[in-house]
Amino acid sequence: MDTATTSYDLAPLLHLALLGIALALAPLAWVALRHRGAAARLRGLTALTLFLCLDLVLFGAFTRLTDSGLGCPDWPGCYGSASPLGAQHHIAAAQAVLPDGPVTHAKAWIEMLHRYLATAVGVLITVLAVATWRQHRRGTPGLISPWWASATLVWVCLQGAFGALTVTLKLYPAIVTAHLLGGLGLLALLAAQSQAFTGPGSRPLALTPGLRRGLWALAALALAQIALGGWVSTNYAVLACGDFPTCQGRWWPEMDFEHGFTLQRALGSTGEGDFLPFAALTAIHFTHRLMALVLLAALALAAWRLWRLADPQARRWACALLAVGAWQLGSGVSNVVLGWPLVAAVAHTGGAAALTVILSLMLMRAHQSVRARAPSQPTAHPDLVPGARYP
Repeated sequence: MDTATTSYDLAPLLHLALLGIALALAPLAWVALRHRGAAARLRGLTALTLFLCLDLVLFGAFTRLTDSGLGCPDWPGCYGSASPLGAQHHIAAAQAVLPDGPVTHAKAWIEMLHRYLATAVGVLITVLAVATWRQHRRGTPGLISPWWASATLVWVCLQGAFGALTVTLKLYPAIVTAHLLGGLGLLALLAAQSQAFTGPGSRPLALTPGLRRGLWALAALALAQIALGGWVSTNYAVLACGDFPTCQGRWWPEMDFEHGFTLQRALGSTGEGDFLPFAALTAIHFTHRLMALVLLAALALAAWRLWRLADPQARRWACALLAVGAWQLGSGVSNVVLGWPLVAAVAHTGGAAALTVILSLMLMRAHQSVRARAPSQPTAHPDLVPGARYP
């Protein structure tokens, strides 16, 4: 790698912004042509941005799993250029020193494509925030609070900052894991917004108070497990256990939790700068495996409770929870027994993203149901005198 490369070079920033705008024009035109009315267009733009953000999360996983995160070792461009085409000399020099190193022509293109897609999604979220505030001030019916879109815009800016730190801090595990969680948080915000719009097919989900609290607990448990999964991936601890259901042929292998879960450390190192022991990677992997059992049991319990409601909508959500649980179990076991194949690894991240979206939609629908059942305050008739008795 070219060690003279600076971490930040803002020279190509304008070109990247223009490219992001160009990429965002196609989905914006599609929404404008397909939908009529301000509320319908905002609802359509939110749903389409959610879909593209899901694609971005999957491509981000592909970027990480192909070791392309440092394909361009500076930010936001590639060796100060807006594309790898302008950095061919630098890339060729780095690849000549380390043919299988972090910088190759293929990895540079993968990394930059990820940045292009992220920029386009950022443009769509910016348009969504501006349009939501504009229609809110006009009093357009059927809108949600514009603060949703504003929070999403702030979130995507923070996500971009973590993306920059991922590169400049050389895949620092805590930053990479936070970047993954930020992407899933963005999915949750967009999913909640897409459900919050009033429109066809947005029937609230009527749940008991105990089941609503259970869904929130399930969401918190899923968040903890996804964070553990990100920690496994960013520390390359997937292959620490190459068998299933045992690990290294034992039900309780040797583990080093202290070094494994030290957050303030570089990739492959302990907090003191020594090499990370293999027992630490085993602790990371095994903890994720144990938590998966807890989460699968919680998903099954939630699905059973939903099925007992005898409501067709609740039963569809129950099937969705069981399906994503089975998907995660299959893809997770495949990562172990098949030696971490790329398809299974990306699929496992996709399952985590799908679970995030499903839980966000369910919680928003349950919230809408509570608001719909809330008693409204009686309105006094203007001709009635307060305190008087009427038959």
